[in-house]
Amino acid sequence: MKTVSLQITYRKGKPFAAYIYLSHRGGQKSVRAEAITEDLLIDYAQDDTPLGIEIVSPGIVGIDEIQGVFDRLGLGRPEPVELEPLNAA
Repeated sequence: MKTVSLQITYRKGKPFAAYIYLSHRGGQKSVRAEAITEDLLIDYAQDDTPLGIEIVSPGIVGIDEIQGVFDRLGLGRPEPVELEPLNAA
């Protein structure tokens, strides 16, 4: 897996949500989301390309769960250090 881009959003100093951007062509937009759990969703483009992983509750979702989503999508797992900011959140 190429390096992922992780964005964590904070509200009043606490992690509110997080999003992992996956490699995709520019200009693609999400047309549907698949709920993996109530706290993990996968966004897909019109052609079913996975665009990103939405983490609704970053303080609750574990790194192993996120790695499982990469497995489910058939993508190589990112290095644990790339997801480490989620542990700090």
